[in-house]
Amino acid sequence: MSNTIDLHSHTEESDGSCTPAELIEEAQRAGLSTLGITDHDTFAGYDRAVPFAQRAGIELVCGIELSTKLYGGRSVHLLGYFLEDGPSREFRESILDMQEARRDRNIRLTARLRELGFDITLEEVKARGRGMTARPHFAQVMLEKGYVSSLQQAFDEYLDEAAIGYVYRREPSFAEGVRSIHDAGGITSLAHPVRVRADLAATLPELCAAGLDAIEVYHSDHTPEQTAQYVALAERHGLMITGGSDFHGTAKPGIMLGTGRSGNLSLSDSLLENLRARRPAGSDSTARSGSLAF
Repeated sequence: MSNTIDLHSHTEESDGSCTPAELIEEAQRAGLSTLGITDHDTFAGYDRAVPFAQRAGIELVCGIELSTKLYGGRSVHLLGYFLEDGPSREFRESILDMQEARRDRNIRLTARLRELGFDITLEEVKARGRGMTARPHFAQVMLEKGYVSSLQQAFDEYLDEAAIGYVYRREPSFAEGVRSIHDAGGITSLAHPVRVRADLAATLPELCAAGLDAIEVYHSDHTPEQTAQYVALAERHGLMITGGSDFHGTAKPGIMLGTGRSGNLSLSDSLLENLRARRPAGSDSTARSGSLAF
């Protein structure tokens, strides 16, 4: 098996289309030696994938993706990686509050879309969301009912932060997200920086001051020029580097595990080795429970 890794993927427990078993099968087909599962606000996909990964001989990295808010209200996604014994029991319990915030947002989002004239019920959206109903599942229903011609149109015109159907979701501040991951024994990385709706070079000092450890330099949405820019920013601010495809299965067609979009990714296991070598002080918390505790 080649020494290739992918540190950013999703299962059906958040907004991906693959079951944990199917995701491991995809990783085998892609020739991956290491796979990070980073579902939104849940470890359920990772927990379910562990026995499949063990049988397949694939190293599984426990991760999570949190939605956080910067000062001024801009949403930023934060990756957390737990490279030793898994996240603390306290952290696992705390993400239940984030899941409840999602459920509350989904109720209000359904009402908002109905105000805009869309015949959509929360029940039919939840049927597609399975473990963790999110905006991509609303987009799927809108596409299936012919209200939009693509998932991207659903987001651009109705679901994204600047769109007319967007509703606010209660999210921790970026600093709170970093602190909670650190307290749980994890390493933090800024997810897909190309999506940060701000001047990243000007914003990074704020993120570093909050304790950010790394930046996701390599991502399916990044051009070679953007990747080079993020490498330079990571070096300037002393940040570690992470990377991954952000694989969602059929929910994001065109993105493949390990190789990204049209083969624009090729990641070696040295990324993970560097993360382990430079784990931040205090990340070896003795309060952590086993990764399968829940």
